Amino acid sequence: MHTSVAQRRSKTAAAPVSLMAGTPHMTLAELLEQAQQLQSGGQLEAAVRLYADWIAQDASPLRCVALFNQGSMLGQIGRQTEAAECYGQALRIRPDFAPAWLNMGHHREREGRTEDALTCWKEVYDGIASGPSTTIEHRLHGLNQAARLLEQIKRLSEAETLLRRSLEIQPAQFDVIQHYVSVRQKQCQWPAPTLPGAVNPNQMLLGTSAMSTMALHDDPGLQLLAAMRFVHERVPKAAAVPMHRLMPPRSGRIKIGYLSGDLHHHAVGLLTAELFELHDRSRFEIHGFCWTPDSPSPQRQRILKALDQHTRLAGVDDHTAARLIAQAGIDVLVDLQGLTSGARPAILGYRAAPVQVAWLGLPGTSAVPGVDWMLADRYVMPPQLLPYCTEQPVYLPHCFQISDRQREVGPTPDRAASGLPEDAFVYCSFNNNHKFTPEVFDVWMRVLSRVPRSVLWLLADNDTARENMLRRADAHGVARERLVFAGRVSPADYLARFRVADLVLDTFPYNAGTTANDVLWVGTPILTLSGRTYISRMAGSLLTAVGLPDLITHSLPEYEQRAVDLGQHPLRIASYKRYLAEHGHRSPLFDIPGRVRDIEDALEPLALAQRAATTPTASSAPQNP
Repeated sequence: MHTSVAQRRSKTAAAPVSLMAGTPHMTLAELLEQAQQLQSGGQLEAAVRLYADWIAQDASPLRCVALFNQGSMLGQIGRQTEAAECYGQALRIRPDFAPAWLNMGHHREREGRTEDALTCWKEVYDGIASGPSTTIEHRLHGLNQAARLLEQIKRLSEAETLLRRSLEIQPAQFDVIQHYVSVRQKQCQWPAPTLPGAVNPNQMLLGTSAMSTMALHDDPGLQLLAAMRFVHERVPKAAAVPMHRLMPPRSGRIKIGYLSGDLHHHAVGLLTAELFELHDRSRFEIHGFCWTPDSPSPQRQRILKALDQHTRLAGVDDHTAARLIAQAGIDVLVDLQGLTSGARPAILGYRAAPVQVAWLGLPGTSAVPGVDWMLADRYVMPPQLLPYCTEQPVYLPHCFQISDRQREVGPTPDRAASGLPEDAFVYCSFNNNHKFTPEVFDVWMRVLSRVPRSVLWLLADNDTARENMLRRADAHGVARERLVFAGRVSPADYLARFRVADLVLDTFPYNAGTTANDVLWVGTPILTLSGRTYISRMAGSLLTAVGLPDLITHSLPEYEQRAVDLGQHPLRIASYKRYLAEHGHRSPLFDIPGRVRDIEDALEPLALAQRAATTPTASSAPQNP
């Protein structure tokens, strides 16, 4: 007896369907419809069996579609090996079937088979599946996924090429523009925001990430725009009812929660370990909420030991993460991530804590819903910057930054071992290459031209960046050997290197943050340029707190002239080093117990005010009958 599609739909809703044991064979369209109904009802195992039964009875080339769908569902329920087998069978039937190549690429990446993943995606944009039957969407998917993976494994030039090709096909891809600019910044491909294909200037501006914008423009309005664009596209609207209001009133010690995916050997983790250790446990209970990868590293273990409570959020969705924070009764949630890599800003939108504060991770506004405050000082966040920040400042009296007095410093290397001339004046900039801009690099080249027997000591993250810097030196008539490149070393040896340098030159508009702290800790002066944005004023804040405000400049010409003057008068450098050796560690910058008290004294009133606002008054309390 013939069974209609409608009848089969009714049976599907009640129980899994089998095509075996005499069930009439259905068309592919009917199969897809029934499988979709099972999937929508959460019956993925039943949908997998339905596909398997159909495939076993069908010998047509259309089996590749059913195999692909079956593989996708197997992947969703964690049966990855069987999923890959389905994709392989589909490709044996139809070698140019782009969707199967794409999914097989993702499977190979999960297995850690990087080259195989790249090969699968290449088949879609340049290989057997790149013909007329492949859609633009599939080709873009292959290009973008391959570029993403190439960027992760630091094959930046190849990544840039594929990102450019993608934008030439479809310009209006903000995610691709974001990575294109970032990859060019890392390689010192100047200017970074070029216009590939039909990308127009407005698309380039809107597509550039908040972090990249901070390194390109000393314009607080543009930084706010970049943050708001990201939040508008990626972050859900704030919850109508704050989650913390659904929990019992808070009492006892104030609970401070720190939210981050970087509580390990990362700038944030390196700066905050002693803070967690020194919090006053008579007043505060300290919680960590993080999705940091587990690690046996000493830094990670030190941080975990310093926390009163630690909640792993890896693999936990944002709503559940917020609920865990709310259930813990957190008074103040400090977001250490902002919009940096790996951020989870949606957690903050649920308002799991009555007070939510941004700090340290993103040196500028994030525009994230639910974040009302930002820890700052009056140098990094002056009154003229406030209109461009969605957060209100919570001003610390000395410096926005915390640090660690327990960091290990290795033995000071000699200049010969570092590849440096013994009698040269050594300028240094070990900031990441993506912070370099052509305008500041040109200043550095002019400084070398004006200071005989000087060299510039740099960190080259990749060969393209190194070659681009050398070409820039060529254009200024600066001999290539006057740029000395250092490789990566252990953190302790990295810190020791700064003692060999005479003067560290800061980047602009993306100032040194943790690096400036490291430099001053080991006793080497740093020359900075302060601008209009939080991020361009970080090193100036540190220099003010350590007692060396005369190393702050406010324009590129002043910065250049000061660098030349110091290079021509090395006795002044000796004076700065002597000052830092004698007074640096006793300055407010490195009075870490004092800085911890400053933070506690800033957060405590916010928490107490919220408790007072939510505590029922005697008149509103229910009366006994």
